[in-house]
Amino acid sequence: MDAAFTLFETPVGACGIAWTARGIVALQLPEATPDRTRERMLRGLPDAREAAAPEPVRAAIDAIVALLHGAAIDLGTIVLDESGVPEFQRRIYAITRSIAPGTTLSYGAIARRLGEPGAARAVGHALGCNPYAIIVPCHRVLAADGGIGGFSAGGGSATKRKLLAIERARVGDEPDLFAVEPALAAPAAGYRSA
Repeated sequence: MDAAFTLFETPVGACGIAWTARGIVALQLPEATPDRTRERMLRGLPDAREAAAPEPVRAAIDAIVALLHGAAIDLGTIVLDESGVPEFQRRIYAITRSIAPGTTLSYGAIARRLGEPGAARAVGHALGCNPYAIIVPCHRVLAADGGIGGFSAGGGSATKRKLLAIERARVGDEPDLFAVEPALAAPAAGYRSA
């Protein structure tokens, strides 16, 4: 595989993106430093070379940055190179890509959509191996009880929470950070604005 990659700045830190002639082969969420992001990128693609992004990759980067700024962007049109991905994982990734920003599904719901209702753990494992974080939005997949579940990117579940907060998604019974409290929605009786 002849892969190239570049790092790019986002509101959550320096991400990495790698591509081949067939499409995006990996997206790396930020590590503690850009050098660590680069190192983790090269761990998965040791023969990749760092290069300037061609126009289709530049467009993908722009969409990812917009999403991480809070825009409700659909990344479903970004072409992936899934040549090294097993068929079962491809099916899981296709379902996961259909989850809109601000919404979530459980691992079990994805398993049911696969037609394999007992495969929730296998779904979790496949998403833990997801090389296309954000493009295949595994951060939008939660535990059955609405809990955050696992996340294999740097920062773990804290990063997953941050991504969900950017997208204004609710997690379990946690309050929505952007909801207006009823007491704040309207002035109290007898209150007049100046």
